[in-house]
Amino acid sequence: MLKIIDELREKLHNKAKDKPLTDPDVLKASQELDRALDEFYKLLQQKKEKD
Repeated sequence: MLKIIDELREKLHNKAKDKPLTDPDVLKASQELDRALDEFYKLLQQKKEKD
């Protein structure tokens, strides 16, 4: 999961350095990263509740 997040973060960074932050491609990459981070934190919370 961390590898996926890192790849999405790099993808977002690469798009944002060439395009404005309001560009649809940048926004899409940002949303993909947000979803991955939400899922990661959800998994962490579930693990914490089990422990």
